[in-house]
Amino acid sequence: MASLADAGGDTELPPFSASAIFSHFHLVSLVAVGLLVSAALYLYGVQRLRQRGDHWPAGRIVAFVGGGLGSIALVSVTGIEAYDTTLISVHMVQHMVLTMIGPIFLALGAPTTLALRVMHGRPRRALLAVVHSRYVKVLTFPLVAFGLFIANPFILYFTGLYRQTLEHAWLHEFVHLHFMVTGCLFFWPLLGLDPLQNRWPYPGRALLMVLSVPFHTVLGLTIMQMPELLGGDWYPNLHLSWLDPHSDQITAGGILWAGGEVVSVTMLGILVMQWIRQSEREARRIDRALDRAELEEAAAAAAEAGSAAGAAAGPSAGASTGPSAAKITSSANPTRPDPDAG
Repeated sequence: MASLADAGGDTELPPFSASAIFSHFHLVSLVAVGLLVSAALYLYGVQRLRQRGDHWPAGRIVAFVGGGLGSIALVSVTGIEAYDTTLISVHMVQHMVLTMIGPIFLALGAPTTLALRVMHGRPRRALLAVVHSRYVKVLTFPLVAFGLFIANPFILYFTGLYRQTLEHAWLHEFVHLHFMVTGCLFFWPLLGLDPLQNRWPYPGRALLMVLSVPFHTVLGLTIMQMPELLGGDWYPNLHLSWLDPHSDQITAGGILWAGGEVVSVTMLGILVMQWIRQSEREARRIDRALDRAELEEAAAAAAEAGSAAGAAAGPSAGASTGPSAAKITSSANPTRPDPDAG
C-alpha cells in the first residue's frame, strides 16, 4: 500500500481514528520483514538455550518481542504509518515510540547477551569484537549518546530536513532507522542488561535521564508556540477538509512534551528498581563472603586449638607413663620371701 500522503489532494482520506490503525496495514515492507526476522532469531536463541537446559527469563522475551518489536510494528506497519506524513501529531507518536519506547524494551530484552550465550567459536568471537570495538565504545559512551539523542529532533524540525523527509520516502525511512539506532545507543548503556564497556554507576545514569527531560519540554513547547508550520505548506496542500494543520501541530508539540516527561519518569523508575536489585544482590554477595570468611576463621581456630591441645598432651602423657611403668615393672617382679626362712 502506498503512503496516503502520496495522494496529496485526496479529499476522501478519512479522519484518523483508532479504527484506522487496524484497518490499514503495510505488511509487505522491509520494516515488516526485519521485525519478523528479529523476532524469529530471538525466539530461536531462547529455544536453543532451553533445549540444553539453560534458563532465560520470560520477562526478557516479553520485553524484546512484545514491548520492543511490537511497539515498533504498531507504528510502522499499521495505520499509524499510513498517516505519518498526513498528520504531524501521528508522526510525533511514531517519533516517540521509535526513539524512546521501542529502544527501552529492546534494551531490557538483552539480545546481545542471548546471542553470546547461544553462539560458539568464530561467530561469538566476532560479536565480542564488535561489542568491545573502539567504534562501539565511543558511540555508547553516555555523553556522546546523550548528545546524539538530544540533537536529533532539533536538527530534524528546525532545518529543512523535515520537509525533505515528507517529500522523499527513502529519506523518511532512513530517519526512522536513525531515530531507532540513536535511541538504542542512549538507552542501552542506561537500562540495558547486555555487557557494555561504558556502563556508568546508577547515580550517573539517573542524572543523565533527568537532564534529558528539559530538552523534550523545550522542544514540545517551542513546536506548540511556532506560528509557522513544520514542513511549510505540505500539510495545507493536502486539502483535507477535516484537518487543521495549526491545531494538529499544537497537539504534536503537546505529545512530545507530555510523552517525553512520562517516558523519562518511567525510565527513572526502572533505573531505581534496577539500582535496588543490584544493591540487594551486592548485599547478598557480601553476606555470603562474610559467612565464608567466618567459617574459615572458625575452622582455622578449631584446627589451631586442636594442635595446641595435642602439643600440651604429649609431655604430660610421657611423664605419667614413666612412674607407672616403673611401678608396674616393680610390682611385676616382687621379691618373694624364702619359704625355708625362719
